Amino acid sequence: MTLRAARLRELSNLDALQHMTFQSFIPEGIGLNVEKRENLRRAYERARAFAADPRGWLLLMGGYGCGKTHLAVAIANERIQQGRPALFVVVPDLLDYLRATFSPTSPVTYDDRFDEVRTAPLLILDDLGAQSVTPWATEKLYQILNYRYNTQSPTVITTNRELEEIDLRLRSRLVDPNLVEIVPILAPDFRQSGVSADHSDLSSLSLHSDKTFESFNLRPELPAEERENLKRAWAIAQDFARDPRDWLVFIGTYGCGKTHLAAAIANYRTSQGYPALFITVPDLLDHLRATFSPTSLVSYDKRFEEVRTAPLLILDDLGTQSATAWAAEKLYQIFNYRYNARLPTVITTADEIETIDPRLRSRILDPGRCTVFAIEAPAYRGGGRRTSGKRRRKRKS
Repeated sequence: MTLRAARLRELSNLDALQHMTFQSFIPEGIGLNVEKRENLRRAYERARAFAADPRGWLLLMGGYGCGKTHLAVAIANERIQQGRPALFVVVPDLLDYLRATFSPTSPVTYDDRFDEVRTAPLLILDDLGAQSVTPWATEKLYQILNYRYNTQSPTVITTNRELEEIDLRLRSRLVDPNLVEIVPILAPDFRQSGVSADHSDLSSLSLHSDKTFESFNLRPELPAEERENLKRAWAIAQDFARDPRDWLVFIGTYGCGKTHLAAAIANYRTSQGYPALFITVPDLLDHLRATFSPTSLVSYDKRFEEVRTAPLLILDDLGTQSATAWAAEKLYQIFNYRYNARLPTVITTADEIETIDPRLRSRILDPGRCTVFAIEAPAYRGGGRRTSGKRRRKRKS
């Protein structure tokens, strides 16, 4: 082992992490549903492939305890076992190591330590976003990442933060698709394996157990155009339920059937053994706010993570929530994460697209990732017929 490799290993403290290998990782997880199990397996296989041939950057994103650190350490241990040098370091520890070089008793200079990190043959940064956000810390991280970005040096990064929460200069390097592969991990905390990963007290789907595709009223009394439009919405919902991909948005007046179709999708998926989180947007925000109470049994981070990484998320009644800056920010964070990760999502709204927050609207109006369908039928319960012919027409998917 070269002197440099020995110093990198000492700095990595990998002797205490020798148990974290690909052999000790459980790629099927514990008690996971099919979609989360397949997602975790893909992350595992991608990490193994990277360890065999490190090229570019690998960004592992996921909640606490999902396995991303284990995979990152496994990559380092695999490379070292092959006789290749690798530096694994937790970001807050890295910054402490750099600060420590300013001590008169430090055996290594700041320049030497900084150069060891930024030029490491393989650098693995764990827990980006956990560091204190000071100008000095941000500057050092930017210098390291920018150097490795320009030299295209193999780098692995883990984070439980959303990209939007990371400093803009760092984020600009992390989102380059020509260099960086982003791998979202949907598995819950392995340490909570005794709790069913599919259960959620957030979901109100039990209140809509009667809403199925079979019980949906196609309303033969409607004029032909509206009747065909409603039948088309019904068919689109069934297609999505059979193979949920990207986003589906139903727009229509209250009582037109959009909530029934959204709930039918969720009920179909759960009947097939797949999880689905169905919740109205105002209720979702109330649940998030409730975590700030001293008596809350769940943390905000855990609740938020549960929503944004749900294998299938159905958000009913977008637009009826309180229009506060905090509410808009939380919804954007959820929307943006699911948009970037391409997680199946169903949204219903009675609002015109033009009135929706521009940041949310920009995600909804991407025809490559979202199908928007306007239901033209009037309200089924007690609504009078419209006299205006000016209605929203469906957006081509």
